[in-house]
Amino acid sequence: MQFGQYPPARRTLVHVSDTHLLAGDRRLGGRYDTGRNLSRTLDAITRLDIVPDAIVFTGDLTDLGEPEAYEALRSAVEPVAARLGAPVVWVAGNHDERPAMRAALRGEEPSEEPLVGVHDLGGLRLIALDSTVPGWHHGDIDDAQLAWLAGILAEPAPLGTILALHHPPLPGHIPFFDILELRDQGRLAQVVAGTDVRAILAGHLHYSTSGTFAGIPVSVAAATCYTMDLARPAQTVNGMDAGQSFHLVHVYDDTVTHAVVPVVDADTADFFTPEWVARMAALSPEERLEAFSRKRR
Repeated sequence: MQFGQYPPARRTLVHVSDTHLLAGDRRLGGRYDTGRNLSRTLDAITRLDIVPDAIVFTGDLTDLGEPEAYEALRSAVEPVAARLGAPVVWVAGNHDERPAMRAALRGEEPSEEPLVGVHDLGGLRLIALDSTVPGWHHGDIDDAQLAWLAGILAEPAPLGTILALHHPPLPGHIPFFDILELRDQGRLAQVVAGTDVRAILAGHLHYSTSGTFAGIPVSVAAATCYTMDLARPAQTVNGMDAGQSFHLVHVYDDTVTHAVVPVVDADTADFFTPEWVARMAALSPEERLEAFSRKRR
C-alpha cells in the first residue's frame, strides 16, 4: 500500500561490513566475539521479513585472511541468503587476502588478481571494486582496474549503477585513519564523474558516515565486529563492543536512501502492527490524515 507520494523502491539491498572473522571462532583482539556479532546481525536481517535483491559485504570479511575463517563466514551467511532468496556480493577489504578469499568464496583458483565483479540486479548494476593493496592496509585502485571500470560505465544500466568497495572516498574527522585512506582518489573521480553511478557503498571505518564524491552519494556502513566510540576526542577514539549495525539501501527512480539498522536487543512500544497498517489501508487518503496526522489536544 502506498500511503505517500513515493512508490515502493525499485530495488532493496542489505549492506553489511567488516565482519573480521577469525579461524576457530577466536575472539578478535582477545575481546570481540565476531562470530556471535555476525550471527546477531544475520538474525536481525532475517527478522526484516524482506526479500533483498542482494546482500553486499564491503570488505574485511576476515581479520587475517585465514581459509577457515572464510569457510565459517560462508557457512553462516549462505544459508540465510538462500532462505531470503538473495545473492551475496563479497567485496575485498584490507584485512582480507585475495588468494584465500577467491578460493573460499568464489570457488576460483587462488590468485593475487583484484577481486572485482559486475552484478545485474534486475536492471540495477552493482559493481564490486577491489581497493586493497596486497601487504598493506591503505587503499588504492590501479590503472588496469580503473580502465576496466571506465569501460563498463561507458554504457548506462537501466536502473543505474552502484559501486561497492572497502575504502571510502571520503574525508574523516579522525586524523590517524587518514593514514589508511583510499589514495589518489582524483583518478577514481575522473572515471565515475558524469556516469550513471548513483551511490557508492563502503566500509573500513567501523562507524556509519556519509558524504559525496564526484557528486555521488557515499554511504559507509559500520562494522558488525566492533565499532568506534565517536563520543570521545578524535585522538582517543577506540573500538567498543557496541553500536553494531548494517544498512538498508532502497533504490528509487530518483533517489537512493541508506537507513542505519541497529543490531540491538531493546523493548519497543509495539504500537504499529500489521493490523494497524491494514486499518490505515482501508481508509481514504483524507481519512488517514484525519486518523493519524491531526493533532489531538
